Order: sequence, then structure tokens, then C-alpha cells
Amino acid sequence: MSESDPVELVIEPRKRDLGGFGVKRILPFAKRRMVGPFIFLDEFGPEVLPVGEGIDVRPHPHIGLATVTYLFEGEILHRDSLGSLQAIRPGAVNLMTAGRGIVHSERSGEIERAREAKLHGMQSWIALPLAEEQGAPGFSHHPLEDLPLIEREGSRLRLLAGRAYGQTSPAPAFSDLFYLHAELEAGARLDLPQDHDERAVYVVSGGVSLGGREYAPGRLLVLKEGAAASLTAGPASRLMLLGGAPLEGKRHIWWNFVASDLDLIEAAKADWREGRFAPVPGDDDAMPLPEE
Repeated sequence: MSESDPVELVIEPRKRDLGGFGVKRILPFAKRRMVGPFIFLDEFGPEVLPVGEGIDVRPHPHIGLATVTYLFEGEILHRDSLGSLQAIRPGAVNLMTAGRGIVHSERSGEIERAREAKLHGMQSWIALPLAEEQGAPGFSHHPLEDLPLIEREGSRLRLLAGRAYGQTSPAPAFSDLFYLHAELEAGARLDLPQDHDERAVYVVSGGVSLGGREYAPGRLLVLKEGAAASLTAGPASRLMLLGGAPLEGKRHIWWNFVASDLDLIEAAKADWREGRFAPVPGDDDAMPLPEE
């Protein structure tokens, strides 16, 4: 990559099987564990689920992070230990704050199982700052129409969380960050946000040129700090833009737990093993703790 190239690193996802359902694991990556506070990023689908089948992510615990589930197609039913019951549909944001501990499940509902259903979306984890990582758990749902729409020539961007392009999302943000879903027409040019320390672009579909290079779908482009960057869509393209300020100090990740201190992860392991996390009302088919 040349000195004028704003791209510092290109990450290609690794395929993972979550019990018969395939995902593309983007973050964490060996050479780049986080981008801003984003510590985990998966793309799931696009996939067609046969009649009578669906996804079944059984109740499992989290600490020290906020999860953001975002769909392009399909529907997922979210349940958690706070008593939340929410259908997630395309364009809406489900943001669940784990804090000191929460349990949730994500499953296909009866209507989705009764038909051939498409499913495609993104799952991200945002690590919490020190002041919040042992805070109270929470859940918020934000429908499409409540999220800021940012329109540029040939492009439409929806601000899912944080701040960008002079707008602020209503979803909770515990540190300085941005998370956008961008749809670009063929040939459209987009100037990327510059007022965040760490930034990345994930190409979901289509393809873009950036810094004189072409990038196909399934690439996370991590940008150099402070570099001005503009990309151009080849065909019509779908992108996720994300990043923010780095958190104070290192974050550890093990299974579904994120923490600044390994002792917090060890305590969470013991609490899950001994049944001390609150249950999910209406869904008691819990995941076992993985073998170490």
C-alpha cells in the first residue's frame, strides 16, 4: 500500500459454524483486535432457511459489552433476562447492554419457521469503558424511522449508533463511536468521517475503490488514523462504517465475556456454571459453559 493509500489493513473474514448456521467472523483479528470500541463483528447470511427450520441461539450470558443486532433481511426474536421480548426486523437497531451481566437468546419465531425465510445481517459487540463495564444491564430497541438518515449524492446512510456527519443516533453510546449502514448507487462517491481516531469500512455487497485499489465484498478496510478518505462504489454497494475512540487499556475476550480484568471473566464463568445469572423468561434451554 502506498503512502497516499488511506487503508492501513485489510481483514478477510474467517468462516465459522454456529451449530449449522454459517457466519463470517471479521473481528477480533490477530493483527487487529479492535476498531475503536468495536471488539467483535460478524456477518451472518445471506441464507435461506427451509420451511420448518430457523436459527436457535440458546440463552447465553454476556458481561462488559453492548451488542448491536442489525438485519438487512429476515426477522429474529430477541429475549433476555430483563424480560425483554422484541422482534428484530430490517433497518431497526436492537442494542443490549450487558454491564455486569445479562442473558439473552435469539431465535426464529413461529411465522418465520412456517415459511422459507431469508436471513442476512450483522452482529457487533461494543466493549464498554471502565466506568460502565460493571454497570446495570439494559435493553433498547430503535425502529428504522427513529434513526437519523444522512443523504448524499448517490448515497443513503442510516446512523445506527454514535455520531457522524453532524447527526447523533438515539441508541445508547457509552463512549465516542460511530456505526452506519450505507447504501451507494453505482459510481457514487462518499467522503468517510474524519472526526474519529479509529475507522473501518466493511464491504457487504457490491464493491468499492479506495486509495487506488479495488475491494470486493467481505473485506474490512481499516483506515490510517487521521487519513482523509473517499471511496467510490463500482456497482451498487452496501457498506458498514464503524469505529471511534480507543478505550482505556486492553480488553480481554473469552466466549461471550469482555472485560478489562481477567478476574471478572473468571467470576462470570463461575457464575454461569453455578446458575447465578438471571434466567430468560420463557426460554430456559441454556448453553453450557465451553470446555477450556
